[in-house]
Amino acid sequence: MDLYRPTQDHEAIREAIRAIAEDKIAPHAAAVDEEGRYPQEAHDALVAGDFFAPHIPLEYDGVGADALATCIVIEEVARVCASSSLIPAVNKLGSMPLLLAASEEVKARYLPPLARGEAAFSYGLSEREAGSDTAAMRCRASADGEDWILNGQKSWITNAGISQFYTVLAVTDPEGPRGNNVTAFVVEKSDEGFSFGEKERKLGIKGSPTRELHFDQCRIPGDRVVGTIGGGLKIALATLDHTRVTIGAQAVGIAQGALDQALAYVKERSQFGKHVADFQGVQFMLADMAMQLEAARQLVYVAAAKSERGDQDLPFFGAAAKCYASDVAMQVTTDAVQLLGGAGYTRDFPLERMMRDAKITQIYEGTNQIQRVIMARQLLGGAMSAGGRG
Repeated sequence: MDLYRPTQDHEAIREAIRAIAEDKIAPHAAAVDEEGRYPQEAHDALVAGDFFAPHIPLEYDGVGADALATCIVIEEVARVCASSSLIPAVNKLGSMPLLLAASEEVKARYLPPLARGEAAFSYGLSEREAGSDTAAMRCRASADGEDWILNGQKSWITNAGISQFYTVLAVTDPEGPRGNNVTAFVVEKSDEGFSFGEKERKLGIKGSPTRELHFDQCRIPGDRVVGTIGGGLKIALATLDHTRVTIGAQAVGIAQGALDQALAYVKERSQFGKHVADFQGVQFMLADMAMQLEAARQLVYVAAAKSERGDQDLPFFGAAAKCYASDVAMQVTTDAVQLLGGAGYTRDFPLERMMRDAKITQIYEGTNQIQRVIMARQLLGGAMSAGGRG
């Protein structure tokens, strides 16, 4: 198990990002949620601390954080503000296709501005009628000389309108074999024919804008293709194998924040002449919350190590980490609200926000039902050895 244990460097990163999260991000979290505004304070603090896109390698002006370090950054930010944790998480999601498959020219053009915090990166895969069934997408890119003309839309795009760059998947061969007829492109915010829909009105993560992307005869130069023509869906799915781990990290952070709040409250509040924390029923709830949370954290860290190594069983572990951690986050935040009683249901405490924020972790980057399908396919296909792997 030494293969994934955090090192002293990882713990130093945790200490640094926790200080930033508590000092620069937490004080604004409630207002960000209440006003439904982008957490610019968090954005600026993350850029200043080199945590805006920590996964970018050194050769592209990044800090070269490994997958586990990136997860720790996301976890610690999510502990105080889930919306803000989507800044580094979505920057990784949007740029991961480039890291996996882009030419050196494309990487050199788009990764350094992201690393320096000059531009953010979003990811355009889902559509209204192509959510879980990604191969059913209708967005089209038609060749026009050396260029491509993009038409269609993408739905539920995180940080849309904020990001300057977008990795967009589009069908380039409508008559081609399903799953091998999609290509990935980099679209820039300033491209003519590219626009955004209205902000979605959401249950949680209200500080992270979610909007549609609209393409109307949007011309994309041919040198912005990511990977091979027709290979886009494979790149997209490989991307998700890596980035589902970061959603697991986000879920762990939300759950940790909720447990912290609940612990502080029950140790302080008294009923029937003693602290609420002294009641055995409450202690059992807390023990279960902490046990499930720690199991989720360890699964996420194992998956992060596998992501870094590119292990063959990453699809299983990425899906398992995201699925289990998000289910735990939903349970822990719900229990934390319960422990505060009526106070937990009010906006005077952050727990109702954490509970609302936790819900999306069970849905985006593949619903937890889809994660179970992925895991089952890995098992039935023989990708997992008996007894699992470390």
